[in-house]
Amino acid sequence: MKMRNTVLKTIFLVVFIGSLLVWVLLPTKSYNKKWTPKLTTKLSSTTYLREQGTNLLLFTFPMMFIGALSCVYLHLQKKSNNKSSSNSGGVTSSQFHRTLASWRNPVSVKAPLGIVSSVEICFVLMFIALLTWSLANYLYVSFGSLHMHKVGEKVWQAKFRSVSLRLGYIGNTCWAFLFFPVTRGSSILPLVGLTSESSIKYHIWLGHLSTVLFTAHTVGFFIYWAMTDQMVDALEWSQTYVSNVAGEIAMVFAFAIWATSLNKVRRKMFELFFYTHHLYTLYIIFYVLHVGSAYLCMILPGIFLFLIDRYLRFLQSRNRIKLLSSRLLPCGAFELNFAKTQELEYNPTSILFINVPTISKLQWHPFTVTSNCNMEPDKLSIVIKSQGSWSQKLYKQLSNVDHLGVSVEGPYGPSSFSFLRHEALIMVCGGSGITPFISIIREIMFQNTIPNSHIPRVVLICAFKNSADLAMLDLLLPISSPQANQISQIELQIEAYVTQESEQPTIEAQSPIQTVLFKPNPLDSPISATLGPNSWLWLGAIISSSFVLFLLVLGLVTRYYIYPVDKSGGFYHYSYRCLWDMFLVCACICLASSVAFVLSNKSRNSKKDNNNNKQIQHLEMETPPTSSPAAWSYVVGNREVESLPNQSLAQAMKVHFGARPDLKKILFESKASDVGVLVCGPRKMRHEVAKICASGLADNLHFESISFNW
Repeated sequence: MKMRNTVLKTIFLVVFIGSLLVWVLLPTKSYNKKWTPKLTTKLSSTTYLREQGTNLLLFTFPMMFIGALSCVYLHLQKKSNNKSSSNSGGVTSSQFHRTLASWRNPVSVKAPLGIVSSVEICFVLMFIALLTWSLANYLYVSFGSLHMHKVGEKVWQAKFRSVSLRLGYIGNTCWAFLFFPVTRGSSILPLVGLTSESSIKYHIWLGHLSTVLFTAHTVGFFIYWAMTDQMVDALEWSQTYVSNVAGEIAMVFAFAIWATSLNKVRRKMFELFFYTHHLYTLYIIFYVLHVGSAYLCMILPGIFLFLIDRYLRFLQSRNRIKLLSSRLLPCGAFELNFAKTQELEYNPTSILFINVPTISKLQWHPFTVTSNCNMEPDKLSIVIKSQGSWSQKLYKQLSNVDHLGVSVEGPYGPSSFSFLRHEALIMVCGGSGITPFISIIREIMFQNTIPNSHIPRVVLICAFKNSADLAMLDLLLPISSPQANQISQIELQIEAYVTQESEQPTIEAQSPIQTVLFKPNPLDSPISATLGPNSWLWLGAIISSSFVLFLLVLGLVTRYYIYPVDKSGGFYHYSYRCLWDMFLVCACICLASSVAFVLSNKSRNSKKDNNNNKQIQHLEMETPPTSSPAAWSYVVGNREVESLPNQSLAQAMKVHFGARPDLKKILFESKASDVGVLVCGPRKMRHEVAKICASGLADNLHFESISFNW
């Protein structure tokens, strides 16, 4: 097993380094003067792929190969039960692991980058070095053989044009990596321990940087045209070369996307940001029409894998999901409990995107999964806090309807779970930030049932505004699970802080948790994996088959449709070539994905899972109509605690009124040799915890990033 993993990882590393070397060598004089003519003769001069051949081989194929082969690796990893934290040797005490963990600790907690680790800084510096190296070499080569585009043009004007052009080349390099972080079901991100949620900040960084470079590229050309009296070129849509108009249209969409994605705009007008961001489809179309087919192949892998993921998400979202029940908390939060197939597996801190057509047919919102697929094999739960207009409308509907149509995408999350390797865990949260920790604590409860498992001590630090928010702690216990009693068997300490109330509430001031049951609908179905239990293998088949099909069809279209036009003395329209490329990419992805989706779900759709339906009905019948929060049982003191799990939860809890947690004192006083520190909540809280871990005053603190909010 170790040998196989080592071989696969070595292959990934060699191919990836080779791909990076191509990017490093691309702007050099040797590549342009010596290697390009040879590659053009052997690859680009063929009648099947023409000018795209070189870039397809050097830039597209390596990443597509990694994307397909990594699916096999992840399938084998999943099959061999990659949760190594459940083993008795889960504590990482070696010096190597300690050094590795220290590199993941934050070293910078400043705007605009936010919380950044040593590893991230290293990669950022290397990427900046690549861009600087590329620009310097591009200019060195171009200045050595300047081409005057107009009679009487001055040398400095030609150099100015060259700089503007090469800034566009550098922006294209950013675009080559732009779509990898936003591919939710990516097979590449798990290879480096990332998820789409945790790497979304890289997409934002690349988006800002590419926008700046493309803006400089566009403004530079307008200045050049104005200086040389060639402003008419701004309206040119050439039949034989790139279209200037298409590039300008693309920049209009780019500015709209960029302006609405700024932090202040996104937070105050999320719907504007959400809808405007979908202009990326038009942006890509006009961008490709501007740069041409050859440059498309340089950035194709990220776009190709993103489109596969996006189409699979579309196929999954066509189903209406069976909503079993909801727990309405007095603080305005609520838990939604969906039916799921037993084959669907996910790890703690996973994210589920949901859509409620009765509220909005277009809006999708992400929420943390709080259930555990081992403790609750037939149910998946999420928790939502009523804060925005969408969630407030949903909260009102839950009390007034007996059935609710919901569509989902996901769940998406880490391919492995490594938090349990620590000797102790300190989890700090504020308000609804407790939701990812609910799934972690439930995972710890399950792991405690496995013999010889390493279970860390857990300290949960919660900060709430009002005492009503204490009801969030009651969600630590699943509605119905035989392992719920394990809450008393784990070392759990809960320190809850109510910041805006100075004394305990009276019994009369409290409202119970309400449980709402929903009527079943025969058209609804449980949440299931998009491609079934062997989803990674199916995804690998989609990636490889769609890419091979694209190459075959592209070769046939080029050879028997485009090439004859060029050979006859004419010239096939440059933009039409780009449209053909984009159409064939989309068509091949849709065809391969649709076939795989139908085949993987054929057996599941051909028969009803009677056992699953019985278990769902049993769950519905045993769900209590109302319940009182275990947290209030502790707070009031004289309230009777009805169940052992609630009693154990209340005993593990200590509530502080009118106070805020002294995070520095809590973290520094932890005596364990290896403490994993997790935080989820307001930005100020996240940054405070990150700064404490980055201070270097406590070597035993290891910051664990779990959220895309940095």
